[in-house]
Amino acid sequence: MNHEDRSALALSWSGGKDSALALWVLGREYGVVPQALITTITDVYERISMHGVRRSLLTRQVRDIGIPLVEVEIPVGCTNEEYEQRMAQAFASEPLASVEAVAFGDLFLEDIRAYREERLAAAGRRGCFPLWHRDTTALAREFIAAGFEAIIVCVDPTKLDRSFAGRRFDQRLLDDLPAGVDPCGENGEFHTFVCAGPILSEPIAVEVGETVERDGFVFTDVTVR
Repeated sequence: MNHEDRSALALSWSGGKDSALALWVLGREYGVVPQALITTITDVYERISMHGVRRSLLTRQVRDIGIPLVEVEIPVGCTNEEYEQRMAQAFASEPLASVEAVAFGDLFLEDIRAYREERLAAAGRRGCFPLWHRDTTALAREFIAAGFEAIIVCVDPTKLDRSFAGRRFDQRLLDDLPAGVDPCGENGEFHTFVCAGPILSEPIAVEVGETVERDGFVFTDVTVR
């Protein structure tokens, strides 16, 4: 992470483990607090895109983090062109208009990083990757040791058995992951929702609800208890 990235920075926010780790590392190691968090919401579902987490739960989570949230609404089946248009609109107004860099929780997928940097460069901004190339096994254990708590809310059943949906992200889960599954889910095996940890002012008491399969993915619903 370059010194120039520390001035006016936003963080791409999924509500899950990697973005939470990125926020934690930005503050702990670089003394940086993002000006805003950016989350993509699928409008019809009122849920975080890809993760399937309720918008109301996201609102509660971000309230306990204490950083302004920018929600970018996209339609079901959103095209790349439409996605980029919605993002451009969001960056045209405050608090994102003055942002010079955007941080992401990506770990090692070169193609995704290249895409992000290309799109940001076209908008006159930089990408920042505070977790880049960190060992994912060590990072998963550090997440747990730091007092973070998370629940698996989405599973790609072609990469991981659906029985993992709804489980707590803890050492037992790491021990149960099959060989070849990244412990941080970086290959899209699973996504999480963070309900406690050093970035939140207080833990969120959550209840794990129904698990359903939709559009080729397995989602577990989570609500505030």
